[in-house]
Amino acid sequence: MKMQPSITELRALAAVARHRSFRKAADELELAPSTVSHLLTGFEARIGARLLNRTTRSVALTPVGERLVDRLNSILMDLDGALADVDAAREQPVGVLRITASDTVAMLLMRSIVPTFLASYPQITLDLVAEASFVDIVAEGYDAGIRLGEAVPRDMIAVRFGGPSRMLAVASPAYLRGRNPPVTPYELAAHCCVRSRTPAGRPYRWEFERYGEAVAVDVSGPLMLNRTELMVEAALKGLGISFVPARIAEPSLREGALIPLLEEWCPEYPGLFLFYPGHRHVPLVLRAFIDILKAHA
Repeated sequence: MKMQPSITELRALAAVARHRSFRKAADELELAPSTVSHLLTGFEARIGARLLNRTTRSVALTPVGERLVDRLNSILMDLDGALADVDAAREQPVGVLRITASDTVAMLLMRSIVPTFLASYPQITLDLVAEASFVDIVAEGYDAGIRLGEAVPRDMIAVRFGGPSRMLAVASPAYLRGRNPPVTPYELAAHCCVRSRTPAGRPYRWEFERYGEAVAVDVSGPLMLNRTELMVEAALKGLGISFVPARIAEPSLREGALIPLLEEWCPEYPGLFLFYPGHRHVPLVLRAFIDILKAHA
């Protein structure tokens, strides 16, 4: 009688089939690539069938492997669903929740989402990491990430929250006093602008659009900053025009401390998304965070 495969072997096979890579599968499973290879070699030996064709550069399913994985994916999804039901039966979620987000998003979360979440679930530790550059949440061990829609990987489950977003040019009344506010993006050349850099280190071009006309402007100014909240503060101090997410500037705009500029050139775009791997069991701590996010964002 042949020994039945372990759940670890089955998950390893599904991960390799999904990524076509032992290394990426190992990152997802938090195992060494050699361990994943050893698991599947032993699995193939016990069932007496080759499931994977391996070369030094690639790995692919054999026809037998494809048939097995086709059925295996639904089985693993059912298993994850059953485990989720077990989690849901617990009275109070406990543990650590690791989330990565951009600096700007982390600031937004700190306004109300994080305090509400921690007050609602005192037995959860939230590890919120603000990172300017995009990271592989599976490889880096995060439960979820939060980014703009276009930055979410296609193989992730995405949960939209908070409505649409937009970038907005803003300045203080003190800066605008005695100056003509820009009516088109081209007129920014006559103004002092607070500049920023992309995560790759290049000066960020301010992008505008109106009636299908797209304009990207290389603005000038003596101040270069790398954090959105500092750009808002610079605008508040009258140091120039800043181009920032409208949500971050909203309190200052509401109070009249900042004035919106070029609004008709600043269209809305799909907003923020929390995303997580769709093939994994979703921990109860993440489900709890998603509930708070939807209710309060």
